[in-house]
Amino acid sequence: MADPTASRILVINSGSSSLKFQLLSPGDGVVHASGIVERVGQENGTAKIAADGKESTFEGPVADHKAAMTIVETLFGEVGLSLTDGSIRAVGHRVVQGGARYSEPVLIDEQVRWDIHDLGKLAPLHNYAAVDGIDGAMALLPDVPHIAVFDTAFFTGLPEAAATYALNREIATEYRVRRYGAHGTSHQYVSRTVSELLAAEGRDVSDLRQIVMHLGNGASASAVLGDRAVETSMGLTPLEGLVMGTRTGDIDPTIYLHLHRRAGLDAPAIDDILNKRSGMQGMCGMSDFRDITKAVEAGDEAAILATDVYVHRLRKYLGSYTFVLGGLDVLTFTAGIGENVPMVRERLLTGLEDLGIEIDLAANAARAEGPRVISTPASRTLVMIVPTNEELSIAQQADAVARGEG
Repeated sequence: MADPTASRILVINSGSSSLKFQLLSPGDGVVHASGIVERVGQENGTAKIAADGKESTFEGPVADHKAAMTIVETLFGEVGLSLTDGSIRAVGHRVVQGGARYSEPVLIDEQVRWDIHDLGKLAPLHNYAAVDGIDGAMALLPDVPHIAVFDTAFFTGLPEAAATYALNREIATEYRVRRYGAHGTSHQYVSRTVSELLAAEGRDVSDLRQIVMHLGNGASASAVLGDRAVETSMGLTPLEGLVMGTRTGDIDPTIYLHLHRRAGLDAPAIDDILNKRSGMQGMCGMSDFRDITKAVEAGDEAAILATDVYVHRLRKYLGSYTFVLGGLDVLTFTAGIGENVPMVRERLLTGLEDLGIEIDLAANAARAEGPRVISTPASRTLVMIVPTNEELSIAQQADAVARGEG
């Protein structure tokens, strides 16, 4: 029989054709189970789960996200766990776009569900899938509170000068065009972790000036003053900002018109090019930095140029955000590339000693787990690697709302 005092949180991250899940305890961060259902909406779907050394898989049709949740329930049973035995306190749903309205996690009701769906106009690849995942999870767990945790929430408090585009005011207002950012759950988790680590050493962190670089297949940077985000690289959509695995990042908007007029491409084709066929993949035919690093070391000219472009963009944001903050106390790297690709960090930071950043090459190259410092003792700016944990952050926020503390 389940312990009635248990406080496990089920975290759901729904994509257009996938559903990732993780069951964890928000207090100590222990992960009890994790997995993914892929090819949702197709006849040849797959799913897998790992829990306490046990694994199980599924192959077959996955009609929709409701069906995906039923498969998840079956997988849990196959590894000796249950989703419906009363041990789950709440379900936390990752929602990419919360607009300007949602600055905190919120209990999902009909109005919230409608708002998330309506905000799909700003994030069609993400929010509609989130609603499908919410519907599927609610059908399976109707008596458990479901909480939406928004990727944009951390950036709803951006200064207006940072959030506002120099676009016709009436048009911007009518169509809700502003900078919303993304990856906010990660940026908030990492910046707070840094502040907590330094506060534990006796440092005053009330005005700590941080830059966080979340470098994965999707990549973004943020400037954080104290506990408040004051800048972020992603904008109305996740296309703006840094060079990414398949996305261009910052681009002259007239390129849209150029490709339409000269190449005869329509809007969907251009969108596909900019979001799925550009970035590192478009420049050198690779988006995985493990492959790119090998290609650079082998002298591949396309990979070398693509990496130079990638690092050049990072330097532009590092410099501009340092000026926005009026100086820099801590620079932190996180996510797959940020945590695991020494070459990118070394190329970005080498030669910045006169600006107060001095990297320890040995520490940078070393493999280690957990938060760690990769700058020298002489460096005026502390440079760190802090592994992100968006699932734990979502679980903690969902748990707080479920307890009435959110």
